[in-house]
Amino acid sequence: MKVIYTIILALVVMFIITFSLENTLPVQLKYYDFFDRWLPTYMLIFIAFLTGVIFTGFMGIVERFRLTRTINRLNRTVRELRREIKANENPPYVDASGRSSSPPGEKVS
Repeated sequence: MKVIYTIILALVVMFIITFSLENTLPVQLKYYDFFDRWLPTYMLIFIAFLTGVIFTGFMGIVERFRLTRTINRLNRTVRELRREIKANENPPYVDASGRSSSPPGEKVS
């Protein structure tokens, strides 16, 4: 498995290097008079890609936080329900000899 991972990583690195070497033409980024800059094409694409990765990672963190809160709320509900079940259970009946059996008057089926 480690060999496959290394091969895939090497292929990705080779793609990034060859992509960068083939797309070196400058592109002008301009936003009215506030922003005017020339960047290589590969840099523009990598910046857009990294922005997407960061945004997606942030959204994943937010979703994980929301799910953790939901899990904690559901665990608290389960604990409360178990306490309620335990409080409503009949304790075992122990007679004078120390043997446990069903309480008197309770039918055993």
